[in-house]
Amino acid sequence: MKAVLFANTDWYLYNFRRALALALQRQGYEVLLISPAGPYGDKLRALGLRWESAPMARRSLNPLREAALLWHLVRLLRREQPALVHGFTIKCAVYGSLAARLAGVPARVNAVAGMGYVFTSPQLKARLLRPVVRGLLRLALGGSGARLILQNADDVALFRQAGLVDPEHIRLIRGSGVNCAQFAAGMRARPPGDGRMRVLLASRLLWDKGLAEFVAALRQLRLQGRTVHALLAGTPDPGNPATVPEATIREWVAEGLVSWLGHVDDMAGLLGSVDVVVLPSHREGLPRTLVEAAACGLPLITTDVPGCREVVSDGVDGLLVPRGDSKALAQAIRRLQDDPELARRLGVAARLKARSQFDEHIVIQRTLEVYAELCEAPAAFTEPLL
Repeated sequence: MKAVLFANTDWYLYNFRRALALALQRQGYEVLLISPAGPYGDKLRALGLRWESAPMARRSLNPLREAALLWHLVRLLRREQPALVHGFTIKCAVYGSLAARLAGVPARVNAVAGMGYVFTSPQLKARLLRPVVRGLLRLALGGSGARLILQNADDVALFRQAGLVDPEHIRLIRGSGVNCAQFAAGMRARPPGDGRMRVLLASRLLWDKGLAEFVAALRQLRLQGRTVHALLAGTPDPGNPATVPEATIREWVAEGLVSWLGHVDDMAGLLGSVDVVVLPSHREGLPRTLVEAAACGLPLITTDVPGCREVVSDGVDGLLVPRGDSKALAQAIRRLQDDPELARRLGVAARLKARSQFDEHIVIQRTLEVYAELCEAPAAFTEPLL
């Protein structure tokens, strides 16, 4: 049986879905990965996976370019004749599902991690696009051969309320999965430093990840005489309208507020060098960076918003602060700095939760079960994941 996995970047496929693709291969699937061209395509091929580029521009609104992309996908799917197409993110869900319908692919699975820019941004362009995208989603996600995978309970309720898809066809799978055994290396003894608590924010550098609030909190801590070593890992995302300009990040570095690490491949190693992970995001599907940090046994500080509160229960396995509240964020950092025993206890609980709810074995098993609803496909692993 052949399955096509379609995402808006090759980086996403490599970092978030390669374990799924490799597991599918071991289950006997033929797997084809599709995304816009990028440096991770060759890395996917080096793993023995088949990857092809698609002429997709994430921010494009050009009708001719979008029609060309749809036609490219239709021709590709007609050539490949897969049993199933699995799309990730809203744009890939729409285009992949529409192309699958036109090409006669019997099964369509879509995983939407959050509502995306169109539904969360207050910008005029986003508000104008919403009714169009809603209509396309209803068309793309409908039908008995479709399933929609969402990552948190808030999004499940939102999609049901919006009537975008038959509620019976919605499945809740929390995240893309993390190899908790790999990140256990992050639980080693922290390397010696200068005595300052090391606080990490690792994400795509977007305003809606809460970067402005993080920087404001750091300024408040400085005024209070607090010494923390703040680390920022990630790069701007030019394909997203909410990207933070590189010049702004460099201004924060020059101000002495953060150390900017850029893109980090060895996240397990980085997490093993810090004391606290924060993510003051405005909304998430289910944030992988928090799950990776939890798998390392780190205390977490995040916002009380959809997606983030799936990972953190306030005072149990992390601390929750209100969205957009830099003062509360600064207070939470200060609280963990003043109470190392609380930080330790939260980290232990976070790791237990990561292993029991967010490990990639669990996520891939649940995904295979969704496939089996639509195709004559195995619903369980025949061999363990490596």
